[in-house]
Amino acid sequence: MATLDTAPATPSSALRDVLSQVDPKRRRKDRVMQVLVYGAFVLAMIPLVSLVWSVISKGIGRFDLYFLTHSMRNVYGGMDAGGVYHALLGTILITLLTAVISVPIGIVTAVYLVEYGKGSLARAVTFFVDVMTGIPSIVAGLFAFSLFYLVVGPQSKSGLVGAVALSVLMIPVVIRSTEEMLRLVPNELREASYALGVSKWLTIIRVVLRTAVAGITTGVMIAVSRVIGETAPLLITVGATDSINDDVFHGNMMTLPVYVYRQYAAGLVPCAPGDDACIPTINYDRAWSAALVLILVVMLLNLVARGVSRWFAPKTRA
Repeated sequence: MATLDTAPATPSSALRDVLSQVDPKRRRKDRVMQVLVYGAFVLAMIPLVSLVWSVISKGIGRFDLYFLTHSMRNVYGGMDAGGVYHALLGTILITLLTAVISVPIGIVTAVYLVEYGKGSLARAVTFFVDVMTGIPSIVAGLFAFSLFYLVVGPQSKSGLVGAVALSVLMIPVVIRSTEEMLRLVPNELREASYALGVSKWLTIIRVVLRTAVAGITTGVMIAVSRVIGETAPLLITVGATDSINDDVFHGNMMTLPVYVYRQYAAGLVPCAPGDDACIPTINYDRAWSAALVLILVVMLLNLVARGVSRWFAPKTRA
């Protein structure tokens, strides 16, 4: 019987074996980097989880329908009463007015920088946008209050002034995010539109903006989340009130950040001995519950933004 000898390894199989082997040193480096990445993720999640848990555990006690549908009018001392309705309404109205002011200005400016901007004017606009991005919020509040004080007079506090102050903070964020999204639109789409005889302005509206609408919406919601929690500019421009005010053009208004600040600053309530109707920690309880409402509002806005982005995103065929 003939004996079958094993064929020697070919050069290609030997090379394949060498390439398939992992250097122990590289494997150790890979493991170390994995540990560092996972460790960084855990460290980043610890304060986030701690914050969310603290707000939920301390704010869920007074979070109910009564708290959401009543204001602080005629509420004083340690009364087991009062709610956040006036602050929630003021936050929604001022934020909507801020978006109405900021979003068109931000998008139009970004379109100019990406599609038309050349020369010294574009460089100047970019420079001032960078400066506005880092401006302190208190400076924006002082600017808006001073501007309306010169025009209206001492009685210049209103939701409109607060919206203008927040717009100073929101516009550069909208410009930067929209600018980046517009630059991601492939030039081939523009050139195809021009080849069909479509004008430039119509190409921007029908092609460029529609392609980037998902990213633009996300950027706008990030900007809204940036300004919805501001306290300092609203203390200067809007003030505070315990009553419900739905007129953004006249009178003081309450907002959720200012509500949280005022309640927490009020501290413990000195209750008389034997007064069971007085709750010493009522101000802290309201502050934590209002903080929970603010977080839920931001989460709801982000969910709406995701839905809008998915709805308007360009549809691709499988």
